[in-house]
Amino acid sequence: MLTEADYSRDPEFRKLLAKRRDVNLTTAALELARDAYPDLDFGSFFAWINDRAGELTVPLARAHGDEQTLAALAACLAGTHGITGNAESYETADGSFLHRVIETKSGIPISLSVLYMAVAEKAGVELLGVAAPGHFLTRFEGAVEPLFLDAFNDGKILTLEAALERVQKTTELPTELAIKALSPVGPRPIIVRMLHNLKALYVKQEKWCAARVAQERLSALEPTSYDERRDLALITLKADRPGPAHDMIEACLKKCPDDERPVLEQHLAESKKQLARWN
Repeated sequence: MLTEADYSRDPEFRKLLAKRRDVNLTTAALELARDAYPDLDFGSFFAWINDRAGELTVPLARAHGDEQTLAALAACLAGTHGITGNAESYETADGSFLHRVIETKSGIPISLSVLYMAVAEKAGVELLGVAAPGHFLTRFEGAVEPLFLDAFNDGKILTLEAALERVQKTTELPTELAIKALSPVGPRPIIVRMLHNLKALYVKQEKWCAARVAQERLSALEPTSYDERRDLALITLKADRPGPAHDMIEACLKKCPDDERPVLEQHLAESKKQLARWN
């Protein structure tokens, strides 16, 4: 077993583990937030979503065309409720948690996008997640061509041409690959990306116990990934759990690349020292 967690409270995450497709992305994202906020009330969040969908009933009925539909959604969330992105959100885990995005009125691109998708779905508008390199977007399949909505920048609407230009400016990908990068993705890669964001932030801030929780989820989702197993072993050691870390590092040493062996052996020795102090 790579993880001690059974995720019995997380039915949507368990669906991801089973590789099912009928995953409610919004609930799965809230399950991640509950790791940091154990008493999180999902009901209050969904009530807020329902209220926003209710506010959109008339504006969406009056919308003429795809751009007006998306503009109505942005006017509600970014305009009326002031929910948008800011640089500070990248420096706190709250920027990734949907309920805190509502409370603080700010977040990072992926959490803001998931929030937009939740409200849009309840209002009868289908938005799809787009894991564009460096900056998550949502996609609306328009009558003529897809449109993209940037929740981080006040719900700015992008044409396919503008979205391609942005991706190519950031990545220098050829057009064919840039178009592929703008394809919609399902709940699994979105949750994985959210977890990687949390893991990176927690490691940067040396919040090792929180990092371990995020990494356990990643390792559970990708049980055959050596990189995820290695990271779980090293983060577990940093989280002052030398016993489990020792066993995981030993297992990693059996399959590690040669250039990683010296570092892993050093960490194995450190785990032995910590265990000796405990005994």
